[in-house]
Amino acid sequence: MTKSRTLSHEPAFVLHQYPWSESSLILEVFTRQHGRLAVAAKGVKRPTSSFRPVLLPLQPLSLSLGGDGEIRTLKAAEWMGGHVMPTGDALLSGFYLNELMLRLLPRDDPHPALFDHYRQTVQMLAMGGEAAVTPALRAFELLLLRELGVLPSLCQQTLSVQAMAPQAWYDLVPEAGLRAFKAQSDADDRRPRLSGQQWLDLQDALDQVQAYVELVRLLAQWAMDDRSALQQQLRVLIHHHCGIEVLKTRQLMMDLQAL
Repeated sequence: MTKSRTLSHEPAFVLHQYPWSESSLILEVFTRQHGRLAVAAKGVKRPTSSFRPVLLPLQPLSLSLGGDGEIRTLKAAEWMGGHVMPTGDALLSGFYLNELMLRLLPRDDPHPALFDHYRQTVQMLAMGGEAAVTPALRAFELLLLRELGVLPSLCQQTLSVQAMAPQAWYDLVPEAGLRAFKAQSDADDRRPRLSGQQWLDLQDALDQVQAYVELVRLLAQWAMDDRSALQQQLRVLIHHHCGIEVLKTRQLMMDLQAL
């Protein structure tokens, strides 16, 4: 008989929750040492539950879990503090991060470095302000795609392996990687793209020991139009690997902006 394995004081974030019964929830959590896990939180919906005010999204937690099956059992949860809950657009951006993790990250696949990048991103979202939020999101997207092995090298054209010309323009294309821009129509000509030098700068930042910090610093110096171009380039790749056209949180943001 397999013995139950307890995880004690595991750094974690709640990504999502599902109703399980009248009093319980199934949580999707992202832990530092064990990756994404499904956790049964029994009795958490009762008004007297000590877990109820703790198990919030975008908050650093310490969890103790029992069992080693597909769904673990919550034994203890403690809020680790450090920052307040993001609000407004930053809160929606946090839910966007969580949706990315749920769609792209398989369960029981440890990514400790990605966990640290996620924590840094949530901290920046809590600070608020477009100047902090946008570079933080783009930096996390780049690091997430690299961690999953779907981000090509940004210092050369992917299929031809030719060097990047700093002043030329390049597109990031699913299944083809980086390739030189060739307009096929007026619509293509208007599509935002980045220069070879910008892709090279991104790769240089990714290669640093403190990659997240370097990416945020670099992107904070970019013009808004350039950050928007990177967002649209990465969005195509993200949607391709998610297998959808629009993420739910992205659609919600667009609907709110339309109002």
